[in-house]
Amino acid sequence: MDLLSIKDPSFLKGMSNQELEVLSQEIRKFLIEKLSVTGGHIGPNLGVVELTIALHKCFDSPNDKFIWDVGHQSYVHKILTGRACDFDTLRQYKGLCGFPKRIESEHDVWETGHSSTSLSAAMGMAIARDLKKENSFVIPIIGDGALTGGMALEALNHIGHEKKNMIVILNDNEMSIAPNVGAINNILGQLRTAGKYQWVKDELELLLKKVPAVGGKLAATAERIKDSLKYLFVSGMFFEEMGFTYLGPVDGHDYEALFENFRYARKTEGPVLLHVITKKGKGFHPAESDTTGTWHGTGPYKMDTGAFVKPAKTPPPAWSSLVSETVRKLAREDERIVAITPAMPVGSKLEGFASEFPERMYDVGIAEQHAATVAAGLATQKMKPFLAIYSTFLQRAYDQVVHDICRQNLNVFIGIDRAGLVGADGETHQGVFDIAFLRHVPNIVLMMPKDENEGQHMVYTALNYDDGPIAMRFPRGNGLGVPMDEKFESIPIGTWEILKEGEDAAILTFGTTIPMALEAADILGKQGISVKVVNARFIKPLDEKMLNQLFFNNIPILTIEEAVLQGGFGSSVLEYAHDKAYYHQAIDRMGIPDQFIEHGDVNSLLEEIGLTTSEVVNRITILARKKQKRA
Repeated sequence: MDLLSIKDPSFLKGMSNQELEVLSQEIRKFLIEKLSVTGGHIGPNLGVVELTIALHKCFDSPNDKFIWDVGHQSYVHKILTGRACDFDTLRQYKGLCGFPKRIESEHDVWETGHSSTSLSAAMGMAIARDLKKENSFVIPIIGDGALTGGMALEALNHIGHEKKNMIVILNDNEMSIAPNVGAINNILGQLRTAGKYQWVKDELELLLKKVPAVGGKLAATAERIKDSLKYLFVSGMFFEEMGFTYLGPVDGHDYEALFENFRYARKTEGPVLLHVITKKGKGFHPAESDTTGTWHGTGPYKMDTGAFVKPAKTPPPAWSSLVSETVRKLAREDERIVAITPAMPVGSKLEGFASEFPERMYDVGIAEQHAATVAAGLATQKMKPFLAIYSTFLQRAYDQVVHDICRQNLNVFIGIDRAGLVGADGETHQGVFDIAFLRHVPNIVLMMPKDENEGQHMVYTALNYDDGPIAMRFPRGNGLGVPMDEKFESIPIGTWEILKEGEDAAILTFGTTIPMALEAADILGKQGISVKVVNARFIKPLDEKMLNQLFFNNIPILTIEEAVLQGGFGSSVLEYAHDKAYYHQAIDRMGIPDQFIEHGDVNSLLEEIGLTTSEVVNRITILARKKQKRA
């Protein structure tokens, strides 16, 4: 079948199971081929091919609502809804999004990127359906990893209480990104081996009704008998106790088993949870045999061997590795150091720490709020917790950072990974809000290094800081390849560094935008404009001594940040100038405008929003001319 010719899923209705099997293989071949070039979430999508096809055959999207949790497993859904022709642009600038996107298709009814939101969204849609007296199925598809998130459990509790009609598909592949952890995962492990007791319950009731004379009386007590059977056939019965009719476990690669259970779910009143067992990476050996999470999402790879395509020149170590390995080195000397991650041990490069210090490494699952407060609890006992968390996921733990960590002024080191633009994962993952939502919180120190050498010193500074919470931002990707000092040194809190002297204007920036500032300063120098470049490595507290010198000398200032402008670093400089009555100080700001930044390579995104060397040159030129006119 020509997958590029698919316009909508209606063609599936008349296909036989044998034809569907052929289609499954064609889709897998298509995905393996396309993602070998673009990269993407290959493992999750190969695992849901049959499940996605079966859903679209048995239900009627978009009238029936498919809500994909996290959304990285929606590629097959995109193919079946007419977007196969766009896969050459997957996750690229102005191309096909790697997650569900409402503006792409009417079949994408909910946008995702963060985990564990599907059940709450489904509840809202089910309430709206019933209030509007519409007739449709609401079907969230949630993975066993996402089910460990507290928000999912909150939603299960509410859905089970309200008894709304809903079919929850639990896509159980025993992994999220890395192998799953926790008691919920253990419950699912028991269910996987328990067999399908729902059919036993129904057959029993039918038999009871057939017993002569006393059949009616026995049937009247059938529900009580069936409730007892729950505990006989399925250990724990977690979902039924939550108010769901539990079906499964079902082989997620067996069309007949899926169709049979979908038929049963359709006619069942109240919420149903269909437990589907799938194999992540199915059909592509490197991904199917992966047990570490390497093939969850990848860059380009070779189809024949599965080897990842390596750059011609070996890049410097990744920022995540630099930070985690520095923490690991320090942990050898300090037994108080404990690492915590919310389901990202692979992304945060903590495997080495976990191997060397298994008793001091805690993957808490997709539970950012819990992770933050665990760190706070550790800190109350004079431990030194290192909370490794992506910027985008730190958003989910905001209250815990404010209420549990900062309010109690606890010594927690937060390593904010993927700070700044992250590129292909797009607007749900861009790490551009953390400065704005952390800077105004009392007690916290916030910093970002200019390179990996300064980064290792900042890690050392953070783990030796005893005056409260401290956070270090660092970007996605690799370091600059600078020489590394052998000995760690503490950096005085709140001190900046002059990288280039100048008298006509000053650029205050940090992290990834420092090379841009230095390049612009060189260009401006050739034009006769002398520019000071400052590594404003402490975003909070500011280096007030240096700011006062700049303001006293009436030097125009340009701040640059790869983060949102509203409430950001530039705003803090403006606030300081106002509070110290420097009312005539010329200050301009560059950063992320008031919009969500979509997917694409970082350079293209920076160009689109005007965060470029040429724009820095333009802004400084204007500031310098204004200064000359005033003089």
